[in-house]
Amino acid sequence: MNLVVYVLRRIAISIPILLIATFLCFLMVAGAGDPLGELRGNPNVSREAVDELARQLGLDQGLVPRYFDWLGSFLTGDWGVSIAQGQGLQPVFPKVMSAFEVTARLVIGTELLAVVLGVTVGVIAAVKQYSIVDYIATTVAFLLFSMPIFCVAIVLKQYAIEINVLVRDLGWDEWLGNPWLRTTSPENLQADGLFDFATKYVGAFLLPTLSIMAISFAAYSRFQRASMLETLNADYVRTARAKGLSSSRVIFRHAFRNALIPVTTLFSVNFAAVLTGAIITERVFNWNGMGSVLVEAVDRNDPNVLMGWLVLVATMVVVANLIADLMYGILDPRIRVG
Repeated sequence: MNLVVYVLRRIAISIPILLIATFLCFLMVAGAGDPLGELRGNPNVSREAVDELARQLGLDQGLVPRYFDWLGSFLTGDWGVSIAQGQGLQPVFPKVMSAFEVTARLVIGTELLAVVLGVTVGVIAAVKQYSIVDYIATTVAFLLFSMPIFCVAIVLKQYAIEINVLVRDLGWDEWLGNPWLRTTSPENLQADGLFDFATKYVGAFLLPTLSIMAISFAAYSRFQRASMLETLNADYVRTARAKGLSSSRVIFRHAFRNALIPVTTLFSVNFAAVLTGAIITERVFNWNGMGSVLVEAVDRNDPNVLMGWLVLVATMVVVANLIADLMYGILDPRIRVG
């Protein structure tokens, strides 16, 4: 019951935070410029047509009335319309949510894989401190951590091109990359067969997954190693060893769970950042996800799309931090909620 009350209280606190965030975002988006500036300067577009479009977008009102009109519509599920060049006014909600689904499919699996591998390597490196395993893990982590993600993505894409050329010369279909991205859906499982479906799916996701995972893995492994070393030197761990408990019991029962707390904090922050900020990776591998939507909205100065994107980002940050707070109580019984 205390947990339910805690979650409800956190949600209640998050509501005014999100409202303030939406208002600040609205001020920034409104101050970014006139979304109809190009049309106003186009001699082939009449002033009456521009004024009508401004009325449909709510640009003929003051800033505060525009915000409350947008907020009322947003809360009822109407996220407004997007100024899509050559396509008229397009609804924002399906556009943003479709991009969110694409990015989420990529990032969720990537981050889970990165945190599992990073925590595992970090624990091994801490337990075998100053061994050859520790030195290798530290070197690889620092190398990956120091490399810009666009460098990792471009290098992987170059290798993929060479592998695809080799595969094509052997008379097979290209595998790496995302030429089958539009066909890697469950609806095509029956048509393709399980093996072909899995092969296409892995080929589509492998390169962007490795690009994002490389950076995240480095951060998780370094944090886990440092946290594990600190925990292993704690008094209660020394007491457990003095009682004659086995090394595995001391490590996994007494030290490991507490050492996960800093990594949980990092995961909650990193997950929200990667979920909404995988712009470079998406651009390199031609993914039409959240990054592409953001770049197009900024380039076109599309206020409703920008607001939908920003509110979704803020919501994901709040949810990720709530999950992290709940995980603290599970990992360490001394931390109570309520």
